[in-house]
Amino acid sequence: MKKTLAERMAEFAIGLKFEDLPAPVVHEVKRRVIDSLGCALGAWHADPCVFARQVALTFSAERGATLLGTAHRSPPDWAAFANGCVVRYFDYNDTYLSKEPAHPSDNIPAALAVAEAEGASGRELIVAIALAYEIQCRLCDTSSIRARGWDHVTYGAFSSAIAAGRLMGLGAERLRHAIGIAGVASAALRQSRVGELSHWKGCAFANAARHGVYAALLARAGMTGRAPIFEGEKGFEKLVSGPLDDFRLSKEDFMIVKTSIKFWPAEYHSQSAIEAALKLRTQIKDIAEIESVRVESHGAAVDIIGSEPEKWHPTTRETADHSLPYIVAAALSDGEITERQFTPERLADRRLLDLVQRVEVRRHEELSAAYPTAVGNIVTVQVRNGRALTERVDYPRGHARNPLTDAEVEAKFHSLADKILGADPRKAVCATVWKLDQTRNVKELLSLLQLTSRG
Repeated sequence: MKKTLAERMAEFAIGLKFEDLPAPVVHEVKRRVIDSLGCALGAWHADPCVFARQVALTFSAERGATLLGTAHRSPPDWAAFANGCVVRYFDYNDTYLSKEPAHPSDNIPAALAVAEAEGASGRELIVAIALAYEIQCRLCDTSSIRARGWDHVTYGAFSSAIAAGRLMGLGAERLRHAIGIAGVASAALRQSRVGELSHWKGCAFANAARHGVYAALLARAGMTGRAPIFEGEKGFEKLVSGPLDDFRLSKEDFMIVKTSIKFWPAEYHSQSAIEAALKLRTQIKDIAEIESVRVESHGAAVDIIGSEPEKWHPTTRETADHSLPYIVAAALSDGEITERQFTPERLADRRLLDLVQRVEVRRHEELSAAYPTAVGNIVTVQVRNGRALTERVDYPRGHARNPLTDAEVEAKFHSLADKILGADPRKAVCATVWKLDQTRNVKELLSLLQLTSRG
C-alpha cells in the first residue's frame, strides 16, 4: 500500500542524521539560533511575553525546560510556549516566503525546550531544528492555507511535533501518532492577522508549538493519533490545506539555506520598502517637504500589510509592524526602524500619522510576478517643489540572496541583548552557539541566559 504523508514524514525524521547535514546547513542553524535568542532577549519585557511567562511559571517540572531568562523549569510544552512568544513577538525572527509565508525559526524554542528536557546534545538539537525547517517550509511550498482562511502557524504544529518526537527518540510508529494528535486539532484561524491586530499575532505559533510538543509527549506515553491525518475523509487536506500531493522531502536540498534573516523589526514584506525609504530619507532635507508617498508592491504585501483601513490608523504595536504605510512613513520621518518606532507615544504622534495618511499602496504587476523569489518594493516620494524621488529594492538586507554576514548576525544579537545581558554573557552565548555541534548537553547554553538578576 502507498505510504501516507505522515508515515513518510516520520520515516524521514527518524532517518535523518547529523552526518546528512552539509556544513553550510549546520552553520545556518547556528546563525538562526543566535538570531532567535537575540529576538527573545529583546522582547523579554514586552507585555504578552511577560503574561505568557507568568502563566508558565505556575508550572514546574523536574524533567522540564528552562524559561528563557530565568532559572525556572516548566514542562517542555509550556516552556515552548513562553519561549516561543519572546522569540516571535518583535516580528524580528527569520522568514520563508512561498505559497504560504512562514517564520520557521518559531520552531527553535520548542526544539530547545525538548532538547533540554531530554538532555540532548548540540548535534541532536541541530538535527531537530533542520528537520523542523524541512517540514514547515516544504508544506509552505505545497499549499497556501492563508488563501483558505487558515493561519500559517497551522503547519507549525506538525513541524514542532516532529522535531520534538525526534529529540524524544520516538520510533516511526509513535512519531506518526504524534503527527496525528498534533494535526487533528491544529488548525488556527487567519483572523489573528486580520484588521487591528492583538497580542495573539505574536503568540499564535508559540501555541502551535506547545501543541506539537504536547502531542509528542502523549505519543511517547502510548497515546494513539487518528490516521490518516492528511488524506482522511475528514482530514487535513479535505478541510484545511487542499491536496498536498506535491509534498517532497530530500536530503539533497535543505530548506534552511533558503530562509531570510530580518534586518528590521517589521513584517518581512516591508523589509525592501524600509530599505528604499531609508535611502530616500538621505535625499530629503525636511520631512515637511513630502507631499505624497507611493509604495508599489507585490500582491502578497498589499494583501497582508497594505490594504485594510486599520493599516493607516494603527493603534497597537502588532498592527503597526504589519502596516506598510506606517512603516514607510516612520522610516522616512525618523531615518530608522527600531523599537522606538513602535512605542505608544510614536503611534500617537500626529505629525507621523499625518504622513501615514499621505501614503498610497499600489499593486505592481512586475513585482507580483517576481514574488516570492524577489520581495521587491518601489517607493516614490513626491516633494513640494515638484521633484519625484524613487528607490527600488528587490532583495533587502538579510534576504537569502543578500544574506547578513556572521558579524552582522552577532551585531543584531548584541543590540537586542545589550539592555538585559552583560557583555561577557553576551559573548559567551554566541561562542557557545558557534560550537553547538561540540556541546554535549544543551543545558550549557540555557544556563548562560539567566538574566532575572540583571534585567
